[in-house]
Amino acid sequence: MEIVSSAEFQKKVGYYQDRALVEPVMLTRNGRQRLVLLSAEEFGRLKRLDRESLPVSALSEAELAAIAAAEVPAEYAHLDAELNR
Repeated sequence: MEIVSSAEFQKKVGYYQDRALVEPVMLTRNGRQRLVLLSAEEFGRLKRLDRESLPVSALSEAELAAIAAAEVPAEYAHLDAELNR
């Protein structure tokens, strides 16, 4: 990933737009990471990875039964303490 200051980005907008078609470009301001410029294709790919939430009524009886029967593996039992914080 190429990292560029916002001042440099403003000087060469077209160049960095072209670079973002190949790989994301990180824009910084005052030395801090601020924005990432990426291609519309990559943005679309990332959006497709978003999870979809459904109401319980949209689940089948088999899905509800599978959820009810699910058990947390013993090696993750320590995470139960996080629920009580």
